Amino acid sequence: QVQLVESGGGLVQAGGSLRLSCAASGRTFSSYTMNWFRQAPGKEREFVARIRWSGGSTSYADTVKGRFTISRDNSKNTVYLQMKSLKPEDTAVYFCAADRSLRVVPTTPANMDYWGKGTLVTVSS
Repeated sequence: QVQLVESGGGLVQAGGSLRLSCAASGRTFSSYTMNWFRQAPGKEREFVARIRWSGGSTSYADTVKGRFTISRDNSKNTVYLQMKSLKPEDTAVYFCAADRSLRVVPTTPANMDYWGKGTLVTVSS
């Protein structure tokens, strides 16, 4: 059984910053690629960022490139999403997900093996 638990969401003003965390437990994650997705009200879940667990290679959606940074701390089995210059359109529930593919390119929710329950980020204008 794999558990992913997100934290760090909240309310922030436009232009502000937040850091999300995803704590992984239950399995050895050295072979897993970790991801962040988000889902805004009334919209489909979309890819945000991705990082290979062992190699550190990353990939980002064009909408967040240059503003968001994904990173990981292997000693803590934790993945982070540092979000800066937040915009109201970044408002969404943010989900952590894991998969076994080593390709670090934008991906889709259907490719994920494990999901967290999400954390809400609200950006006010």
